[in-house]
Amino acid sequence: MSGRKALLRAYKERKVEAGVYAVRCLASGEVWVGATPDLSTRQSGVWFSLRQGSHREPTLQAAWNAHGADAFVFEPIETVDAEGLDAFCRASRLKDRRAHWIGTLSARGLN
Repeated sequence: MSGRKALLRAYKERKVEAGVYAVRCLASGEVWVGATPDLSTRQSGVWFSLRQGSHREPTLQAAWNAHGADAFVFEPIETVDAEGLDAFCRASRLKDRRAHWIGTLSARGLN
């Protein structure tokens, strides 16, 4: 098996963890909270859209533009056990936990 095929197989077989994450601006103290079915890939997606200037949350994009990438950190804050749940139940659980953390951290929500 080629190295590429082995890497692809390993990626497909990895354990995917759903959960809630925070994006923090160290310069301003602002916090945004989102939920995702795959915590391991979410930061790269958020950072990509911010670098492109196309993030859907205007307050996060404005803070990124003002302070730059070095002022931001991505923090997984809770994993959600979604094993055995259908897509609707998993989405509902993630939504509930996201709402909890938005309130706890006085944060803005990310979709």
